[in-house]
Amino acid sequence: MDFKHLLLVLSIVLLSCDSNKKDKKQPYPRWVGDISHDPNIDEENFKLCHGDDHIYQYFNMQRGLQFEGEKIAVERYFLKNYQPVKTNQSGWIRVRFIVNCKGETGRFRMLESDENYKERPFDKKISKQLVTLSKALKGWKIQTKDDEPIDYYQYLIFKIKNGEIEKVMP
Repeated sequence: MDFKHLLLVLSIVLLSCDSNKKDKKQPYPRWVGDISHDPNIDEENFKLCHGDDHIYQYFNMQRGLQFEGEKIAVERYFLKNYQPVKTNQSGWIRVRFIVNCKGETGRFRMLESDENYKERPFDKKISKQLVTLSKALKGWKIQTKDDEPIDYYQYLIFKIKNGEIEKVMP
């Protein structure tokens, strides 16, 4: 290859490089399971204290469930307020959400699966009720890192047997 051809190839390569770096929104979440704001379903008044890039995963704190009254209070709340639905549907419903630095909750998302963890929808009377009750649940403790309040992910998992809550986790 002669000098002219080499110069031509190098020029094309250099000109095809994009030196104007633009802030592009990443097509994928920062972590698997990150919950992006969706104005169609998320409450407008729920605000993060430190932005989307600084939400801690529930396993980062290594403190277990942080709720006033502990897990037993969460279980009692759901068992008292949930109205069983007559159906033969059984499986798992996971409700995931964010607790901000003020202890407020938002960005609720739900995943429904059968007893073998195969994704499938439940009767809306079950799933909507669990999300509504999860949104109304108050008492999430404020978490800190280096004595600074943080935003963090939390989840609740419901084992459903024939339309009734059999177990609440974590």
